Amino acid sequence: MKITVRVWRQANPSAEGKMVGYDLDDVSEHMSFLEMLDVLNERLTLEGEEPIAFDSDCREGICGMCGLVINGLAHGPERTTTCQLHMRTFKDGDVIDIEPWRSSSFPVVKDLVVDRGALDRIIQAGGYISAPTGSAPEANNLPVPKQDADHAFEAATCIGCGACVAACPNGSAMLFTAAKITHLGLLPQGQPERASRVLDMVEQHDHEGFGNCTNIGECTAACPKGIPLDTISRLNRDLLGALAKGKV
Repeated sequence: MKITVRVWRQANPSAEGKMVGYDLDDVSEHMSFLEMLDVLNERLTLEGEEPIAFDSDCREGICGMCGLVINGLAHGPERTTTCQLHMRTFKDGDVIDIEPWRSSSFPVVKDLVVDRGALDRIIQAGGYISAPTGSAPEANNLPVPKQDADHAFEAATCIGCGACVAACPNGSAMLFTAAKITHLGLLPQGQPERASRVLDMVEQHDHEGFGNCTNIGECTAACPKGIPLDTISRLNRDLLGALAKGKV
């Protein structure tokens, strides 16, 4: 295929960025989106130009590092991670715009790389459990209702990519925060910190400058793991319960 990509180029956080166009004449439909960028970067390097900076790690849809806004959509037109998006999704002659996550809480480091440390700090605020040290207990010692286990696992699939923030008109990270709160709050091991966890993590979320949730639903539509919107409802119930108990 012949395609044109228009990529956001920004040398550093304080530099002024702009979209720069590149033509590619021999793109295989079997390439992943990141492999296409790799090929472009090889060409730029051979031509003595600065390659495009972008994040990736596992390239298996697990680590969440690869997030890009492609033609205005977080991770692109398919419900998957950018690394699992393939060029067969596009057509010969397409023009593809590639931008970093757009959020004041995700400052651009360089080109398509953003600093998502805000998500790490939300987890650090309460995304943990206190557990005694020693040998691992027998798994069946703590019975968990199947419905709770299923919902906990569903929330735990969050990979922290930040697509929910990039897709949300309010720039909210509430789906991410709710997932990290829910998967611990539904399990017996997560009960000791349940009230303090939701208070501390929501407070950190707001401190990081993320917007408020207004239940628009763009977050779950963009989430590559399909985490449902009612995960945020669970967060809200935990938050109201903690406030009602005077755990402030």
